[in-house]
Amino acid sequence: MDPFQPFEVRVPGSSANLGSGFDSIGMAVNRFLHLRFSPAEELTVTAETESLREVMGKGDNLIVQVMREVFQSVGQPFPPFRMEVETGIPLMRGLGSSAAAIVGGLMAANHLLGNPFTSQELFRQAVRREGHPDNVGPSLFGGVVIASWDGEEVHALQGPLPPFSLVAAIPKVPLATSRSREALPARLDFAEAVLASSRANLLTAALFAGDWDAFGIGLRDRFHQPYRSSLVPGLDRVLQGAVRHGALGAALSGAGPTMVAFTFDPEPVRQFVAEVFRGEGIPVQVLTLHPEAEGAAVRLTEGMGS
Repeated sequence: MDPFQPFEVRVPGSSANLGSGFDSIGMAVNRFLHLRFSPAEELTVTAETESLREVMGKGDNLIVQVMREVFQSVGQPFPPFRMEVETGIPLMRGLGSSAAAIVGGLMAANHLLGNPFTSQELFRQAVRREGHPDNVGPSLFGGVVIASWDGEEVHALQGPLPPFSLVAAIPKVPLATSRSREALPARLDFAEAVLASSRANLLTAALFAGDWDAFGIGLRDRFHQPYRSSLVPGLDRVLQGAVRHGALGAALSGAGPTMVAFTFDPEPVRQFVAEVFRGEGIPVQVLTLHPEAEGAAVRLTEGMGS
């Protein structure tokens, strides 16, 4: 492959399993993964922080793995390059860091190959790789994504961008996704499944109608939060008490441990969630986030630092 013009890929993070929309509704948020590429004699990966460098390794990381798979799928040799990684998405905290890495790798590979894949084809590849359309969909397309995947076919629609803010409480202790998944039941009682499904239906309708009272009710998940609450100290207090402090409602973000509260008035909610975690004795970072309209994007750059 001939030397290419340096370029950057920007991918938003996401809050998936949105309320009762387990494995089906996600929202892009304004925290971003930045990948900067330039030609090089050999594959080189650099990262801004020590923790990120540990994840990135020397090229055997999720982003490069995804890129290699794309090149292999079209029978093209994998080119050497320099990749600089910078992220504002907390790692392994339920804000879509892995989904953003997969989408970023797909976008970069597609660009280097001359864009042979459409956005829908990239979406299908991302879902097959990651397994959750509500994670990769918002990172790829931006905004709110409502999706269904049966293991073969994936279908998705974008909802309107909501006007509220998200107060994210990010415990400074990771929760392994595997452990979080093990907490889920193998099956739900029929009546419980009907209630859970009706809440997700209401949540979806509320997003399109802009009915924020109904949105708050739709957030009351029955699919996964009741079973994961013991793994996330403070979760029950946040879910039950956020509304009293001005939130529309709250939810576990992804598989956790981050919690998000949806509100038009962030400050009282920030104070409340900070107080909850102080009571639990758990260090926490509290951020005010916003829904992000723009999905993953590639832009050409003039050059990169050494």
